[in-house]
Amino acid sequence: SSTMSLSEAEVQSARGAWEKIYVDAEDNGTTVLVRMFTEHPDTKSYFTHFKGMDSAEEMKQSDQVRGHGKKVFTAINDMVQHLDNSEAFLGIVNPLGKKHATQLKIDPKNFRIICDIILQLMEEKFGGDCKASFEKVTNEICTHLNNVYKEAGW
Repeated sequence: SSTMSLSEAEVQSARGAWEKIYVDAEDNGTTVLVRMFTEHPDTKSYFTHFKGMDSAEEMKQSDQVRGHGKKVFTAINDMVQHLDNSEAFLGIVNPLGKKHATQLKIDPKNFRIICDIILQLMEEKFGGDCKASFEKVTNEICTHLNNVYKEAGW
């Protein structure tokens, strides 16, 4: 009873694509966040300790930015490992979504922004095929997170 719309082959190719970028989880996670904060400065308002940072260089060096970048990548990695087990997948997505919706009050559009930047980075580093094979996964993640938000009355 899978809630996933990914075939076994798609799961395998998505995992292969993700592995390439996850090898450098902290650096790539940092790059993704720094891009988000630079291109969408309003997203910085959710992170009190990043607020005063204006330069991308300063953000790249920040332990907090690096730590959160790694955290984001670790969470996605957990989801990627469970793409073929919807119960386990939702067991990760649901509490994460709930926390962001109720405690942190983060606009759900930011998940799409992060996913799009990850896809962009994959394409730059590993080409269009890598991006294409991970695109469906980001759609799954964002769809499920949005559902959690709806249930939380967002």
